[in-house]
Amino acid sequence: MNTVLPHGFRLAIDADTVQVDTDTLRGGSPVKVLRLSPRGRNAWAELCSGPVRSAAGAALARRLTDVGLAHPRPPVPDTAYSVTVVIPVKDRAVMLRQCLASLGGAYPTVVVDDGSQDRNALADIAETHSATVVRRSRCGGPAAARNTGLDSVSTDLVAFLDSDCLATAGWIEKLALHFADPLVAAVAPRVLTLDSTTPAGRYGEVAGSLDMGAAEGRVLPGSRISYVPSAALIVRRDALRDIGLFDEGLRFGEDVDLIWRLHEAGLRIRYEPAVQVHHREPQHWPELLARRFHYGTSAAPLAQRHPYALAPLVVHPWHTATVLAAVTGRPAPTAVAFGLSLWATRSALQRAGLPATDTLATTGTGLQQAWLGLGRFMIQFAGPVLAALLLRGPDSPVQRRLSSAAVASLLLGAPLTTYFQRRPRLDPIRFVLGQLADHAAYGAGVWAGCLRYRTTVPLRPTLARTPRRIGAATAQSAAHSTMKGSK
Repeated sequence: MNTVLPHGFRLAIDADTVQVDTDTLRGGSPVKVLRLSPRGRNAWAELCSGPVRSAAGAALARRLTDVGLAHPRPPVPDTAYSVTVVIPVKDRAVMLRQCLASLGGAYPTVVVDDGSQDRNALADIAETHSATVVRRSRCGGPAAARNTGLDSVSTDLVAFLDSDCLATAGWIEKLALHFADPLVAAVAPRVLTLDSTTPAGRYGEVAGSLDMGAAEGRVLPGSRISYVPSAALIVRRDALRDIGLFDEGLRFGEDVDLIWRLHEAGLRIRYEPAVQVHHREPQHWPELLARRFHYGTSAAPLAQRHPYALAPLVVHPWHTATVLAAVTGRPAPTAVAFGLSLWATRSALQRAGLPATDTLATTGTGLQQAWLGLGRFMIQFAGPVLAALLLRGPDSPVQRRLSSAAVASLLLGAPLTTYFQRRPRLDPIRFVLGQLADHAAYGAGVWAGCLRYRTTVPLRPTLARTPRRIGAATAQSAAHSTMKGSK
């Protein structure tokens, strides 16, 4: 297996990557500290000035793109890849017509009828757009339908597209460029929600469950992009067959499982948000919340298959202690915990060989992440605890006020942060209430799945790892991740 990035690739340095000094790079997701040897410095200079040209440059380019310090820019291939589009569908005749029209007939397309009631209607639509129809005798769900479609694919690549999606011009060609890297097994675009007129639809425009955000990167568990949905996804056909296709035992989360199995096989998955596909989100709150509940139920069976990959919250002990101390409304314990957070951060920076002058800023960032993460975790999995804390505070009126303010900030911090970052076409009150209901519905689904499968893995936080000083051209991670529900 080729462990270096091929010659001809260029790199784009990630916006969050910092060159601390001539020998040290910091950034990525999870956060990494990378030290360059003298040979590595020469390779770094090569990559900053042009494409991969040397063996050292190829090795360093792989390392940088693997840990998220940089992103690959593949060369244009001499010949185009052969691609077949597979669209699983059950009923949804109108959506299928629009989906096929958006593809424009540029590639051979297989429509998998997953037990629709009006099969003739789907067949007529497919024929109009020169698509092949494969019929299943009964509904088996998205995983089974995609596997059935794969039986009719002989091309190098297969592009999965859900029937409620609309493709954009050139999306396949742009994503396929990444397959110039022989280790890349799958590439996904950004899935944006179509403009809507209802409050729930407008909420979904900026909080869609399939939108993985505007930052590109490698997809791997525990990172900023821990999975990508299969609503729009291009995969190497041979890689799919090697790992065993989609797991038909999963009604939800089958795409998360697939991505993580590709990762476990040593392959690379890329997320390319510069390429976009549009998707229809639910237009009414009951449907939206029901979908989020169902997505939550996938956490338990995924935890049985990938227990290492499914932490709902990764906590730094002293940052978390500071937030929890603030919730008690007692200034003295809060100050002590904050002092210990500063000490722990300074020690971690020194072990990693990073400037201690960054201690305050790094601690502040860590506390913000702990605050937002703990608030989201409490809303999803411990809402009654938050409510009890609001209703029952300390005896002292001052402590009661401080505690109530801290608890309210936990409750509202994540929704308000999202609101001001994304500026939805929805007033803040309805957006915040919608996000609280969204998180609670997902958390209820996780609880339901845990009870059914008798596991607590999706509910158990884990401790964060901190960076340490390491050798040349190696890295140690420290970060946290959250997983949305998937379709």
